[in-house]
Amino acid sequence: MVSANDVLPNPFGEVGRPISESELRETAYEILIGACRSSTGSKPLTYIPQSEKNKSRVERTNSISSQLSLQRSLTSAAAAASKVKAALGMRREKGGGERKRAAATVGEMLRVQMRVSEAVDSRVRRALLRIAAGQLGRRVELIVLPLELLQQLKPSDFPNQQEFEAFQKRNLKMLEAGLLLHPRVPLEKSDTAAQKLKQIIRGASEKPLETGKNNETMQVLRTVVMSLACRSSDGPASNICHWADGFPLNLRLYQMLLEACFDVDDETSIIDEVDEVIELVKKTWTILGMNEVLHNLCFSWVLFHRYVETGQIEDDLLFAASNLLAEVEKDAKTTKDPDYSKILSSALTVMLGWAEKRLLTYHDTFGGDAIELMESVASLAVTSAKILVEDISHEYRRKRKEVDVARDRVETYIRSSIRTAFAQKMEKINLSKRSSKSQQNPIPILSILAQEVTELALTERDTYSPILKRWHPLAAGVAVATLHGCYGNELKQFVGRINELTPDAVLVLIAADKVEKQLVQIAVEDAVESDDGGKAVIREMPPYEAEAVIVTLVKSWIKTRVDRLKEWVDRNLQQEVWNVQANKEHVAPSVIEILRIMDETIEAFFLLPIPIQPAVVTELMAGLDRCLQLYTMKAKSCCGSRNTYMPKLPALTRCSAGSKFFKKKEKSQVPLRRKAQVGSTNMDDPFGISQLCVRINTMQRIRSGVDALEKKTITYLKSSGSAEVDSGLRTKFELSIAASFEGIQQLCEATGYKVVFHELSHVLWDSLYAGEVPSSRIEPFLQELERYLEIIATTVHDRVRTRAITEVMKASFDGFLLVLLAGGPSRAFTQQESLMIEEDFKSLCDLFWSNGDGLPSELIENLSRTVKAILRLLRMNTENLIEQFRQVTIENHGSSDKSRLPLPPTTGQWDPTEPNTLLRVLCHRDDEVAAKFLKRTYNLPKKL
Repeated sequence: MVSANDVLPNPFGEVGRPISESELRETAYEILIGACRSSTGSKPLTYIPQSEKNKSRVERTNSISSQLSLQRSLTSAAAAASKVKAALGMRREKGGGERKRAAATVGEMLRVQMRVSEAVDSRVRRALLRIAAGQLGRRVELIVLPLELLQQLKPSDFPNQQEFEAFQKRNLKMLEAGLLLHPRVPLEKSDTAAQKLKQIIRGASEKPLETGKNNETMQVLRTVVMSLACRSSDGPASNICHWADGFPLNLRLYQMLLEACFDVDDETSIIDEVDEVIELVKKTWTILGMNEVLHNLCFSWVLFHRYVETGQIEDDLLFAASNLLAEVEKDAKTTKDPDYSKILSSALTVMLGWAEKRLLTYHDTFGGDAIELMESVASLAVTSAKILVEDISHEYRRKRKEVDVARDRVETYIRSSIRTAFAQKMEKINLSKRSSKSQQNPIPILSILAQEVTELALTERDTYSPILKRWHPLAAGVAVATLHGCYGNELKQFVGRINELTPDAVLVLIAADKVEKQLVQIAVEDAVESDDGGKAVIREMPPYEAEAVIVTLVKSWIKTRVDRLKEWVDRNLQQEVWNVQANKEHVAPSVIEILRIMDETIEAFFLLPIPIQPAVVTELMAGLDRCLQLYTMKAKSCCGSRNTYMPKLPALTRCSAGSKFFKKKEKSQVPLRRKAQVGSTNMDDPFGISQLCVRINTMQRIRSGVDALEKKTITYLKSSGSAEVDSGLRTKFELSIAASFEGIQQLCEATGYKVVFHELSHVLWDSLYAGEVPSSRIEPFLQELERYLEIIATTVHDRVRTRAITEVMKASFDGFLLVLLAGGPSRAFTQQESLMIEEDFKSLCDLFWSNGDGLPSELIENLSRTVKAILRLLRMNTENLIEQFRQVTIENHGSSDKSRLPLPPTTGQWDPTEPNTLLRVLCHRDDEVAAKFLKRTYNLPKKL
């Protein structure tokens, strides 16, 4: 990084005698006051005492001539937008734009800006009034101002002798600098006036001059000074006094004037009244021998120098200098003055040197927030170089058609900065490797470097090339071609040392292949609009010819691990006991293990030294997905389903309890038959409810584990730098995800129906409402069911707990309906007993609601609608029930015989509008009307 506070040589040169900046500034101020006085024509220069300055502007306007340039009010000027700032592309204000100035006029403001005291200002104005009175309105360019000031001001005009002597020495220095050291018209060696002036100045250094009109020394001084000042290169005496218009004195004085444009309280800010200041400063051109061309050059230097001098904190100044240099470029094409060319060359050489220090290592200079500054620095450098080469260099004119200065310079900056940045990356990696020698299996340097090169290329493309493309159409292409060469040199040496294809070699070659593709891609994209399509840049990038990775080896690696995992699944699921106490998560240890093995397999895959190709990743994920699907299918197999535990519906019979038409002895036979029926519907079941809960949790663990594996895989893909991150990878476990969803549903359902129809068969199917309703109600079933619900609630994962309990509730509702509609001839219900049955069902619902801590009431209400609708049938009188059955049966099945209704088939889908459901309610209705109807219509048996 280049130092922020560079010391720049002054391109205008040294004056010769030790003249301080304050002395130059004071003289420049005197010239400015005199020039402004002269510009008013024949009107007198009015001197304003301090007392007058304290009056209001209206009073001063009435008392002095408001036509003088320096007395213009600042009121309107401060409000107007600066045309100068606009032309330079600068901001109108810099934070303190509303700061109130003490000065009321441009002249007063200029005095403050040039750090001139009120006493000095008053003294100068008095002297100019005396000069004006003595010269009868003679223009200021026709007088030698230091000479006139020396004559008009006496020791009495100064507060002390030391200040007077300092004033006298300063003006003699200016005469010496302007007439002897840097004369506009060259001096002859034999010029006696020059020799005489030297003697006078030398004498004054020992003893102050005596001033006054009639003083002999002053008369001699006037004679020799006017003789030297009025010389002309054409021979006859000039009517203009050349005393301050020689180079570099005039430029240094003009520099002092231009620096008045900077706020005295904020040295990085240009004042809002810069337009008025420039307008007045230009009035000194006739005295200083300046013009628009020299003004543009001086002002651009002053802006640039102020930017550097103040620590490079106000980028607006550099931006303005760069913009103004565009005008200098136009001037240079039309101005062939040798003095101008010399000064121009000197200034541009300094500016170009400063800019190129930064541009030759722009990666160091313009990082972070400084990137916005790069365009101004590059513009400054390119414009300076073009002027120096195209408008000053004679050699260029002979090769004009062969040289593109801007493009050549920018290409030099790109290649230089890229090489420097590459070397720094290489050195940093080497240092890092040396400091970590103890690390096992370290990554090869060139693999790390390849990543650094990629990042450097992308930064170049996205950050720097858009700026440099203004001058070089293939800026990004040149950058990546240079990077390609730098990395290629290192790779060539590495390949020369390879004796066998080691893991390090694979890593490096694959990294080289990858970085080369990225560099070529950037070059091709950059050259889309170029004349040759970027062929020249691509030709500069000979292929590395890195070894390709053999994809079949990777597939073999995948197949070996997938086959091994399948064998593991078969072996471990045969041994799994689904113990609820195995761990805190209540999942099978085997599922934790298989997910861990899959995680390790994925991690090992991404650690392989291969380019990550989506097709290979897909093959790996598909293999793992099949393994997990196999695990899921085996984990849920043999666990049964709803139909596994649902008892077969008994044939339709007429109820026997309390009926006059059936013998009481038949009632005792029903429980035995029912037990045999239940036993026949059960299958051998080695799994308990807790084990089923563990299996449910295991399925849920698969779902969460798969999600984590998918996310981890995508993270690996991104971190590996793969150009294509397959967004579809989130569904690559679709087989196992679908299997786990199905498994959860199947296991929850199996658990619910196993609880109700297997574990609680004795209190539901065997006991509920068997015989007399009042003595066989639902409370025993609820007590047993609550115990199982507690087991499920404390075991099943909270993400699937609601689903599991919902399936238990659905099974309970199905069991309740089965008792009411297919409970066999031992169950008979009177119309009056429907109220007790409704109370029992409400208790069943309340168990699942659990005072708001259980299932949502909306869910319970939704799933209980069918039961409640059928309970309303139990409340209906038999005649209405028979009539409704007739209508529904005829509507659904018709009737071939008016006296006989068709027997509706058993669907098992209970519904109050379904004929078989209505028929079953009649079969269990304990009254003579129902029994006669069933006997007459269908001749149903009284027993199974």
